[in-house]
Amino acid sequence: MDKKYKIGLIGFSIGGHVFHAPFIAENDRLELYKVTARKPEQQQMLAERYPDAIGVLSADDIINDPEVDIVVVATSNDVHYSLAKAALEAGKHVVVEKPFTNTTAEGDELIALAKEKNLLLSVHHNARFHSDFKTVRKVIDSGRLGQVVNYEARFDRFRNFLRPGAWREENLPGSGIHYDLGAHLIDQALQLFGLPDSVFADLRVQRDGAKTVDDFEIILSYPRLKVSLKGQMLAKEPTPRFAIYGMNGCFVKHGVDPQENLLRGGVWPNDCTDWGVEYEDNYGILSIMENGQDISVRVPSEIGSGQDFYQNIVAALDGNEPLIVQPEQARDVIRILELAEQSWKEQRVVKFEND
Repeated sequence: MDKKYKIGLIGFSIGGHVFHAPFIAENDRLELYKVTARKPEQQQMLAERYPDAIGVLSADDIINDPEVDIVVVATSNDVHYSLAKAALEAGKHVVVEKPFTNTTAEGDELIALAKEKNLLLSVHHNARFHSDFKTVRKVIDSGRLGQVVNYEARFDRFRNFLRPGAWREENLPGSGIHYDLGAHLIDQALQLFGLPDSVFADLRVQRDGAKTVDDFEIILSYPRLKVSLKGQMLAKEPTPRFAIYGMNGCFVKHGVDPQENLLRGGVWPNDCTDWGVEYEDNYGILSIMENGQDISVRVPSEIGSGQDFYQNIVAALDGNEPLIVQPEQARDVIRILELAEQSWKEQRVVKFEND
């Protein structure tokens, strides 16, 4: 019988109970064994949704438990590094919520430690499995756009007030929507185009009383391509998620991947037969000149598949598949974020030095 890996989940706020626990619980090779649940509402939710899981108050109760095979760090960004390091030192495989760490040096240290101990280390860059990004990748790979010269991707929100007590609103290491939403966009861009030649950024604090970045634009430069990654908290009307411009035309995609809203509503992949399927109204439009003719067509979206992340974790541990999200890739995302902050501080383009 195949081994069933026991998961210790550190963090049961939105990240833990929306983006990790459902996919862990539905994977028949994984067991949601222990979960940190400190607040009464978290303890109640854990008992209702995962009655077999053991609720604990301390991360140490998970890291030091010999029964735990994999530690999942789904906490505030400022403690990703310290908790991941403690778990690796305790001999656990580790999955870290994005962003991986707050500095490149921290990421490199964790990568070296995992290799030294022959342990799996991955980062939850789950936006790779979103329907919209999978569709964008398919369109680019088809070659119908020709040489891509401009790539724009956005994660916009509208909240013109601050949430009391929210760590994301505090001026802490790894705070700001460039580390939160921007990390997704950077990872997606690096998957499509590789490492850039240079980085230029505009990082602003716009809302009344805000303490950390709530509006960003990060431009990655390549020899024949400009990549513009944007996010803001004051977008009242929906903006295109993706707009890709090539020598033959463009592809523009509105709407967001449906998986997050389902998960927030308590719906799991096995609860429905159309998991990850987008509404036709959200299909992107491909508008190109092809064979001397103007063509404008709606492109059916690929199916979102967040469950693929943990399926790959199991397959990698079994030795059957390479790890999809390599920690070195996640470290490169942090490097881009560091260069973006340097660019804004120094008001200049910063070269990406590829070691």
